[in-house]
Amino acid sequence: MSVLVIPTLGPFHILHPRYNGVTLVELVKAHQTKKIFLASYSPEELAAQSWRDQNEIPLFHVLPWAERANVAVEALDSQAHLKAEAEQFREALRQYPKGQQALSQVQGLEESLKWILSTPHTPEDFAQEAVIQVLRDYHLGYQQAFGEGPATGFRQQRMERVAERLGICQEPAVVLVDVLEYPVLLEGLPPARRQLPGAHTPSEPERQRSVLDRAWQLNEADDWATVLQQLQEVEGPEATYCAAQIYLAAGQAEDAFALLEQLVHTDFQRPEYLPGYTLARYGQLADLVGQRDKALRAYRAVLGLSWAPLEARAIALAGHKTPFQLGVS
Repeated sequence: MSVLVIPTLGPFHILHPRYNGVTLVELVKAHQTKKIFLASYSPEELAAQSWRDQNEIPLFHVLPWAERANVAVEALDSQAHLKAEAEQFREALRQYPKGQQALSQVQGLEESLKWILSTPHTPEDFAQEAVIQVLRDYHLGYQQAFGEGPATGFRQQRMERVAERLGICQEPAVVLVDVLEYPVLLEGLPPARRQLPGAHTPSEPERQRSVLDRAWQLNEADDWATVLQQLQEVEGPEATYCAAQIYLAAGQAEDAFALLEQLVHTDFQRPEYLPGYTLARYGQLADLVGQRDKALRAYRAVLGLSWAPLEARAIALAGHKTPFQLGVS
């Protein structure tokens, strides 16, 4: 039985309209699996939901879907401590001139990843040899620069164990793996045991997700009226939040406040990052329109959440101390 291997891009999914967080849900659904494996997370990390602070975008969508669909999720990384050791090694290098010089020599390798991480791709692109080879070359460059050690071997060791576990899987399954560990995992899986993403026609939920992702990246060069119109066609509370963001950026704080005033009296629990961001922004807008009591309640609500993005907590802490004003950090 083959395993569908899907690489994840973390926060960079927001840059890929046809490979966004909902795309991964659609790929998993199409495989008709009863189990999702996470290659790059340990059981302890999954239980602690540490992926949230790493902005692992697809898991904000895949895990709630799996719970609703009664699809089991299992984390396979039994050597997660090696990731911390590798980061400690890099941090030690940064402390010394020669170490800094060594790190500067591999900056070009990071540049080579931009084509994969920042240029929009489709699912089938990640089955192409050209993409996989760029990732292989990235790892080869690090090995040539640092030799064998914690900075280079931690992915190989971990993914070898993951491949062993997947090798005994006897049912249709999907494995999500960090894009940097994707080629390493492929090396450990015989071609007959693995399946790579193929041609995929975007669904309506994917299209709506791409509209939301674009709204999160709003900049001055965008046609804000067009983005607002597109958001009106998107279902769910996140579209309302994004619309309020546009009104605030346009200097229409009262209109933005009215939208969030409506939103906070509805169900806005999904995606899991939305409550923190919504309440933090609602507090700021309440301050702007002179409703300090509502602002304080909103800031306290953010701080009372079991989890909120670090940025939302920082906004709430600052706003609770001093009323928010535009142009004041």
